[in-house]
Formats: sequence, C-alpha cells, structure tokens
Amino acid sequence: MSDPQASAASTAETVASPTKWYHRVGPGLIIACVVIGPGSITTSSQVGATHGFALMWVVLVAVVFMMTFMQMGARLGSVSNQSPLDILTEKIGRPLAVLIGIGTFFISAAFQFGNNLGVDAAVKELSRDVLSPESRETILPYLDYSIVAFNALAIAFLLAFKNLYHALERLMMCFVGLMLISFALNLGFALANQAPPPAADLAEAAKAPLLDFSLLGLVGTTFVITAAFYQTYLVQQKGWTREDVAAGLLDARVGSVLMALITLMIMCTAAAVLRGQPLKNYTEVASQLAPLFGAWGRPLFCTGLFAAAYSSFLVNSMIGGFILADGLGLGSRPDQPATRAMTVTVLVIGMGVALLVIKLGFDPVPAVVAAQAVTVLAAPLTAWALIWLTNRQDIMGQDTNKPLTNLLAWTGFVLLLAMAAYTAFAKVLPKISNWLETTP
Repeated sequence: MSDPQASAASTAETVASPTKWYHRVGPGLIIACVVIGPGSITTSSQVGATHGFALMWVVLVAVVFMMTFMQMGARLGSVSNQSPLDILTEKIGRPLAVLIGIGTFFISAAFQFGNNLGVDAAVKELSRDVLSPESRETILPYLDYSIVAFNALAIAFLLAFKNLYHALERLMMCFVGLMLISFALNLGFALANQAPPPAADLAEAAKAPLLDFSLLGLVGTTFVITAAFYQTYLVQQKGWTREDVAAGLLDARVGSVLMALITLMIMCTAAAVLRGQPLKNYTEVASQLAPLFGAWGRPLFCTGLFAAAYSSFLVNSMIGGFILADGLGLGSRPDQPATRAMTVTVLVIGMGVALLVIKLGFDPVPAVVAAQAVTVLAAPLTAWALIWLTNRQDIMGQDTNKPLTNLLAWTGFVLLLAMAAYTAFAKVLPKISNWLETTP
C-alpha cells in the first residue's frame, strides 16, 4: 500500500509548483505571427530607409494600443464561455454581429493574397541562392505554383488536427523563433556595416513632425484590431478561465513585445544600411541586402520573410473564417464545420487572387480598394464592440476595464477613426474618382 503521508506531500508539491512558462503564453504569440506579415515588413523597411531611426516611437505607440486591445480580448475570453459575437447578438442583435463578421472576412481576404505574394517572393528569392542559374531558369515557371502547394499544406493542417489550437500554438512558436533569429542576424550585419552610428540618427526624432498622416500606414500594419479581437477566440480555445486572467494578460504583453521587437529590428536594419534607397516591396529589400551582407544577406532576410508570410497564412484565414461564422451564428469553435469551411474559403480566395497577379499580371488594386473601403467601417466598429463588451459588468463581473485601460482604448478608437478617414479620403475616394474619369 502507498504511504498516505508521502502521497499527500506529493500532491501538495504538485499544487504548489508554478505553472510552466509555456502554459502561460500562446494566444499572444499567435497574434504576433499574424501581425508581422509581408505588409508590415515592407512598411517598416520603407520607413527605416526614408526616416532612419527617427520614427521608432511610432512603433512603440502602435504596440501600446495593440497590447491594450489584446489584453481586453484576453480578459473577455477568460471570463466568458460565450463567443464575442454571440454575446453581441444576445445583447444588441444579429445584424451588428453579421456586419463585424463580413467586414473581418473581407479584411482577412485582402491580407491573404498579400501573404501569398510574400511566400511567392520569398521562395523565388531563396531559389537564387540555392539553385544554379541554369536550374533556376528551368524551374522558375513551376515556382509560380508554389503557393498552391503551401495553401494545400495549410488546408491539410486545418483539417488534420483534432486539437487544432495546440498544434497551431506549437507551430507559431517555431515561426516566431525563425523570425527572431533571421531578423536579429540581419540587424547584426547591418549595424556592423552601417556608416553613421545609430546615435547620430536618433537625434532626428526631435525634429520629426508630431503628427503626419502618412505615418498612419506604419501604425495600421501594427495596430490590427481584427487580430486583437481574435485574441478572445484563441484564449477560449486554449481553455483559459477566470482563474487564468493573469496568464492571459501576461501572454498579451509577451506577444506585443515580440511585435515591437521584430518590427524595430526590421526598421533599424533598413535605417542602418538602406537609408535613402527607394524600396517599393520586400523583394527590393532582399535584393539590396545581398551585396551588403554577402552570401548570407538575402537568405537570412527571405527566411524571415517566409516565416512572417506563411505564419500569417493559416492564422489570418482563421480570423476571417471564425469571426464570419460566429457573426452568422454558425459556430466559433475549431471543431465546427462552418468555421473550417469559412477559413478554407479565405485561403482559396487569397490564393486565387495571388495566382491571377503572378500568372496573368492581374491588377490587385481594385481588390485592395474594396478591402480598404470595408476597413473604414469594420475596424472602428470592431474596436467599439470590444470596448463595449469589456465594460459591461453583467459580462465581465469584476474584470471590467480599469480607467487607464479605457483611456488607452478610447484613444486607440479615435486613432482608428483617423486611419479610417485617411484611408477613405486619401486612398479609396481618389482611386474611385480616377476610375470614373477614365471610364468611357
């Protein structure tokens, strides 16, 4: 027979042992992966090449707002057994939930073809370094279809695992590690090769304008409200409850710090060695790094680019698919057919548009403009919904927003309205006017 005292001591030791660190993180890492995508890499590189080190504060401000909304999502997911849009439907009505679901779906679909183009660019740039010119010339036409294979892999991943969240969390941890290593090594090479010391350019921060609406593009690639809203779903999938609120807040902070760290590494790399060079996309960034860093420059950057683009593949499509299914009242759990079907739909749309761009030279601008028009309404509406939900005592109990959280949240909401206005008047309306003028 076992010793009762020994058994009791063993039980007490188990209860007293601290929770392992990897049990206290997960959703925030996944959100960091989806935020750091091809768009944020391009924007961060462009800002670094144009403004040097002077605008690093913009990233930090954007991350503070992102962290605020991620923490709100983490608390909501921990204290409620219902999905966010189910609660909205119950309290306000189905139309609002449907509107948020459709808006998020369109935003995710627009991001998705950008992720496809990012993977395509990373694969083709890497082929320059691993294949001979003759072999690359032969295989290049087939590389156009590499995104089909990667999308098939993403769909298989989505459908194969019974515990999808557990598999996703482990995979995203690997991608975060890849991005950190790749971009940190790139930054190390950059600082070793840069001419003026970083301190010289840091002085420019004092001369930078306090408000420049062109900076909203940089904020918009970091402060992604639909991703913060999805934090609620990930927390529920992980199985956290009210007792895990502290873990959820820590996880959101860790994810936000990783976003800031990776974004700043990319920006500082461009500021150190690509200053003054016009960078239209991530392919040009990779090409410019090759002669500066030697044989390792382009492969390192493209490894980070691939990790950023492909890690967004599945998560971004899940954001659109899950929130749309939830808005329509069809479910919000990974094991429900509607959520997986909607997620696959986002993947297929993104791949289809990307193939049209790659193979037929299709102009993606109309699709981008349509998504931007939806974002003008959907982003502020989603932010308002999360603020409203987390301030309701009948939903949150004692875990409603504190005054500082509300101050940051409403400031972030105003910032989203400013970005929506900028998108509407500086991007959407001018392009629509040009199309109307050129239409016979």
